[in-house]
Amino acid sequence: MEFVVRVALNLERKAREKRRQTAASSDLPFNPFLPPEPDLTVADISPTHLSVLNKFNVVEHHLLIVTRDYQDQERLLTLEDFEALWLCMAEYPSLGFYNGGETAGASQRHKHLQLVPLPLYQGQSSIPFQPLFASAPGTKGMQSLKQLPFLHCWAPLPDSITDDLSSAAKRILSLYLQMLGAVGIETVKRPLGDYQAAPYNLLLTREWMLLVPRSQEYCETISVNALGYVGSLFVRQRSELETLTRIGPMNLLRAVSLPNS
Repeated sequence: MEFVVRVALNLERKAREKRRQTAASSDLPFNPFLPPEPDLTVADISPTHLSVLNKFNVVEHHLLIVTRDYQDQERLLTLEDFEALWLCMAEYPSLGFYNGGETAGASQRHKHLQLVPLPLYQGQSSIPFQPLFASAPGTKGMQSLKQLPFLHCWAPLPDSITDDLSSAAKRILSLYLQMLGAVGIETVKRPLGDYQAAPYNLLLTREWMLLVPRSQEYCETISVNALGYVGSLFVRQRSELETLTRIGPMNLLRAVSLPNS
């Protein structure tokens, strides 16, 4: 299994900015998406979503897909969320992902999906784990991949899914809800909508979807978000790179996930 690890100084800048905002705020937490910074706003996607550049990006052209009105990051994804995401994914080869809650690596409570162009790194496969996903059985439905030593659910998407935006979003929503059930994450009914019962990461391309329940955000001092589950890890400084080398990248993922049942 191949991993790519980057020392991303923007992560340290992001942490400093969050500490500054927390210290300066009143009772209400700072929300960078209401309204978003004009210089970072890219376009209106739909009546419910807009696109904003990630101010503290770790890869080039890192896009955030944000709900116009406040929704909590721990609410379940909706048809409107997947319509906005798929509309952007139809424009160019890309990887969409969602950090379902702070434990899953989400740094903001305002609901936002994320999109990065493929390939993630020049001169590499589209993603480090591409050989794994390419070799997975494409004829089956939801499945567990034996090379990933933690609880997860992976599923291929049909070639025809790119034909129609509306039907694609409905099929992805249905599969997403099935995958949550397959890993034991229940729906919690609340007055403002349906919420997740546990944190998770979701990743998808035009070819597949992957959902991973989370047990914690950090292993020692290293934070893991959804991109870790395609073999792309980030550390804030060289000392953390040494820590990761000692732990081992797959052991890192195992430590922040749930054991396979």
